[in-house]
Amino acid sequence: MKLTDVIRRPLVTEKSTLQRELGNVLAFEVHVDATKVEIKNAVEQLFGAKVAAVRTAAVRGKLKRQGRFVGRRSDWKKAYVRLKADQKVPEILEIA
Repeated sequence: MKLTDVIRRPLVTEKSTLQRELGNVLAFEVHVDATKVEIKNAVEQLFGAKVAAVRTAAVRGKLKRQGRFVGRRSDWKKAYVRLKADQKVPEILEIA
């Protein structure tokens, strides 16, 4: 799997913004089949930051309905990446 396929996009939520500012933790939406090792390698090579730990969570898609029709959103996966203590958040992610 290519590095750009592993990391889909950064997650910009209130929780992820606080964690980025206080705890040196980055949040990403990642490929459903991506492993922690693949995520770690992708972050280190794409952003040039050393990774201390990776935590992942699988999010189940919600059931949505419009009138009598029921649909389902896709399942997705998110990853919380903790950088090493001497590392700072890459500049490209501080904007997000």
